[in-house]
Amino acid sequence: MKTHRKLFFTLLIASTTGIIHAQNVFNDPAVNEEQRLDDLIARMTLDEKVDALGNNTQVPRLGIQASGSVEGLHGIVLGGPTYGDRANTPTTGFPQAYGLGETWDTDLLHRVATYISTENRYLFQNAKYRKSGLIMWTPNVDLGRDPRWGRTEECYGEDAFLTSRLAVAFIKGIQGDHPKYWRNASLMKHFLSNSNEYGRTFSSSNYSDKLFREYYAYPFYKGVTEGGSQALMTAYNAYNGTPCIMHPVLRNIVMKEWGLNGTLLTDGGAFRLLLSDHKRFDNDRAAAAAACIKAGITKFLDEYKDAVYEALHRKLISVEDIEKAIRGNLRISLKLGLLDHAEDNPYAAIGVTDTIAPWSKPETKALVREATLKSIVLLKNQDHLLPLDRHKIKKIAVIGQRATEVLQDWYAGKPFYTVNVLDAIREEAGNDIEVRYVKTNRMDSARTVAAWADVAIVCVGNHPTCDAGWEQAPVISEGKEAVDRQSLQLDQEDLLLQVAQTNPNTIGVLISSFPYAINRANQTVPALLHLTQCSQELGHAVSDVIFGHYNPAGRLTQTWVKNITDLPHMMDYDITHGRTYMYFKEKPLYPFGYGLSYTRFNYSGTTLNDRVIERGDTLRVCFNLKNSGDMDGDEVVQLYVSARKHTDKDPIKQLKAFQRISLRKGETKKVELTVPYTELQVWDEKQNRFILPDKEMTLEIGASSSDIRLRTTFRTEE
Repeated sequence: MKTHRKLFFTLLIASTTGIIHAQNVFNDPAVNEEQRLDDLIARMTLDEKVDALGNNTQVPRLGIQASGSVEGLHGIVLGGPTYGDRANTPTTGFPQAYGLGETWDTDLLHRVATYISTENRYLFQNAKYRKSGLIMWTPNVDLGRDPRWGRTEECYGEDAFLTSRLAVAFIKGIQGDHPKYWRNASLMKHFLSNSNEYGRTFSSSNYSDKLFREYYAYPFYKGVTEGGSQALMTAYNAYNGTPCIMHPVLRNIVMKEWGLNGTLLTDGGAFRLLLSDHKRFDNDRAAAAAACIKAGITKFLDEYKDAVYEALHRKLISVEDIEKAIRGNLRISLKLGLLDHAEDNPYAAIGVTDTIAPWSKPETKALVREATLKSIVLLKNQDHLLPLDRHKIKKIAVIGQRATEVLQDWYAGKPFYTVNVLDAIREEAGNDIEVRYVKTNRMDSARTVAAWADVAIVCVGNHPTCDAGWEQAPVISEGKEAVDRQSLQLDQEDLLLQVAQTNPNTIGVLISSFPYAINRANQTVPALLHLTQCSQELGHAVSDVIFGHYNPAGRLTQTWVKNITDLPHMMDYDITHGRTYMYFKEKPLYPFGYGLSYTRFNYSGTTLNDRVIERGDTLRVCFNLKNSGDMDGDEVVQLYVSARKHTDKDPIKQLKAFQRISLRKGETKKVELTVPYTELQVWDEKQNRFILPDKEMTLEIGASSSDIRLRTTFRTEE
């Protein structure tokens, strides 16, 4: 009887929802978007409108399902280190965003994001799960201007152009390619210039309008105008003295200039911190709420309703102000298909009629493995120690705690499975090679096993949550959200050095979320690899590279300095004072764009389509690239430009194009790189606009920012 009654009410609710959908203009997919939103907002009560200023947009009375939200930098977060006592739902785990950046592969990032987005829709819609949310808080397009930043792991690196290209690809993968509906909504974070953790709730990031336009805001700008993202999360910090949560640039630039017409969301607790930490409005919550809404905020990730109602009562804002704000939130629900049941929405079937779990498919494991392989950077390979010839090896020592772990960060889920380095090496070794493992060097056990082995593989690196609670980091060279690094020294570097002293065939595997000043290891250890945390296929990828099943071609996305004293003051956001490869004048340990290969590449024959580039033009650069080595492999070709005459305020050089290219051994390809005139423009602070300067320019093509193979010149003219 209870079952029948439950079925009856289920059918009644479904029937009622169907009636609502049939009667209301906002449910009709044949009506244009603006008319649908007009109709919906007109039907909402004041309480429903105020509710729509919260994070989880929904209108149950009108049959509008909650959109929900979820983290998704490198996989869906429905479990993992930050999930607490809640029930964990496993999800697919890719390399950290920093590692995805080191692939320099826009096509790969698009495919990774497409998969993550599909898995998320499946979890949201499949009857077995009904979890997650369709607004995905990803990507993080803040820039890694300083390697001490605790959240470096979340970004794509220090360069605005590289970040913008990767972000655009990722956003398009998240949202899909349908002209009307989105698979998920991509919400970029954190706007703006949020790259210090200590003091972030009250500090101000200060710099010129020129750096705003050309550097800090640039990836967000491209994410909106090219990627199609219609959602941003604001940062805790202030920008030039004004808290980002209420900064005029939200409405004046992000909305009016760039055309964002969706959601501007505060970060968690930021509304409260506006009063308590930024010391604004003398604890007047109503005035603070009004200022945020007037500035452009459309959603509060905080307690806000009392403040909004009081602001209405005091006439600090109007109902019309609220309606304008929630319009963007409801627009995103419309784009997600939550306002109708249209037959032409291809994403509505995911997990419903298409019920094969995406994580169970063999191609998913293959994609994770590919992404991890492509993220590995070969830092050093003295005397061609790598790749190993397994037929010449009988004994391998695997050393270090990180060899037995696949660690997850604050914004990682709980993976379905993990493969660590030790297990993968044993899998590769089979019965032909003996593998011994030692965790530490207590009683010189690492030296003992290294002396026994033909080859020693030493795995070192940070713990992405610092193996400690919120705001805690027992090891000062480690960082995470709320904790900046206070050292660049690797605490396990001595282990590397002692093993290398014992065994001349030592391979160092640095599994880390950010750069280290590993000067001694670089001098002493014959082979070094770098990759990031979290991938469920981490071990297989390392083993594949070590044994030559894959030729590494990852490239660094930050300048790895030799010493922490080479860095400017942490709170100096003016990058012209010696930050990034564009302004760094010391000799780095490893330069931006750096990474080695098991093969060799020759560059030759540069041609330009034009020597003078004017407004409306596109510079096309062609050259020949040959794999002249003995192994198939990828090369990441990089194009940099610089003014032939420049001041200290001008960049030394800037990345303007790149491409990851696969070549078989002996193969030659003709490569074409394009640079639209817009990428050659600079911000003129006197005219308050982008201009194409009248300058002679140097164009460089190479394998990194310092490994230049071809050089030529051209001119720009307005």
